[in-house]
Amino acid sequence: MTRPRLLLALAFLGAGAAVLAGCATPSGTGAGAGSAGPSASGSASASPEPSSSGVAGSDDVEAAWLDGGRGVGLVTFGSSSCLPVVGEPTYADGVLTVDISDPDGEACTRDLVPRGSYVGLPEGVDPTRELEIVVTGTYADDTDLDGLEGEIAVPEEFAPSAGWADDDMMLVLSWGSSTCPPVWESAEAAGSEVLVSFAEPVSDQVCTADMAPRVTVVAVTGDVDDDAAVTAVLSGAEFADIRVPVLGRA
Repeated sequence: MTRPRLLLALAFLGAGAAVLAGCATPSGTGAGAGSAGPSASGSASASPEPSSSGVAGSDDVEAAWLDGGRGVGLVTFGSSSCLPVVGEPTYADGVLTVDISDPDGEACTRDLVPRGSYVGLPEGVDPTRELEIVVTGTYADDTDLDGLEGEIAVPEEFAPSAGWADDDMMLVLSWGSSTCPPVWESAEAAGSEVLVSFAEPVSDQVCTADMAPRVTVVAVTGDVDDDAAVTAVLSGAEFADIRVPVLGRA
């Protein structure tokens, strides 16, 4: 996924993010639900157009290692108001297969934004080896992940983590209410660190009390040291300058 397309897609979400943040229930749910933040400028030119006929989708899928190699984040492009439903993954002969489809019977906006979904990996997946990923359903596509190198730090249960999906696209996994995912404001790289700032939630926000994986798609600006292990520093909202290693290579 090229940087211009990612930033363009994120720009469309700028206006819709504020609307979604105040909702008590999501338009669609699944095994993993995520959010994308505003564009690098923090603004958008128009609000998403509602549609009752479905989602304008894209068949491009990006992937990143998350949760110390215990899961992957998958990025699909479609409506900001209808998060895709993730089916139960299967694994055989080095291939992970998972269905990602639009929720049935939902009225969705016609915008096109990146949405992150979390997929917990079945037994037998070795994160140090290349993983082929086959997506079926609405967002049918295939992609692959290089195996992770060196010592892999496995976070504690429900701790945040991060991974590279592309040169300028980072996924941040957090755990909490499925209806109130964090919304990022900026992500600036400087050498071996990426400073990721999240927006403070509105005071009257009503959230469900579940503990769900939320994958936030982040567009990173600045230069990353390709030869160093990169650390993401998460601040704002529920994050108090939390430092997590970014899995994979930018």
